[in-house]
Amino acid sequence: MTFIEPGLYIRDGFAAGPLADAALSRAARAGRLLDELQQRASTMTDGQLRDGVYWALRHFTQEQPPRCQVDSITALIRGGVRIDWPASDRLPCA
Repeated sequence: MTFIEPGLYIRDGFAAGPLADAALSRAARAGRLLDELQQRASTMTDGQLRDGVYWALRHFTQEQPPRCQVDSITALIRGGVRIDWPASDRLPCA
């Protein structure tokens, strides 16, 4: 086991600890938000869909997502392309 910082360490090539758990939780929540948006996309205005994508990405990254990324994902969803956001139970480390 390799300690990176308090709350984050590496075990068997995967991040572990409270910080890794929080990142996995954010990824799973962002995936659920995007799934919900894709199911409701046909009933939403372009602005509502874009706002939903923005907040899903913001929740995941904890930063303001790039506008081009938000616009791109919004256009894909509007065009009927299925966006998969898989979240595993472990966070791999490079």
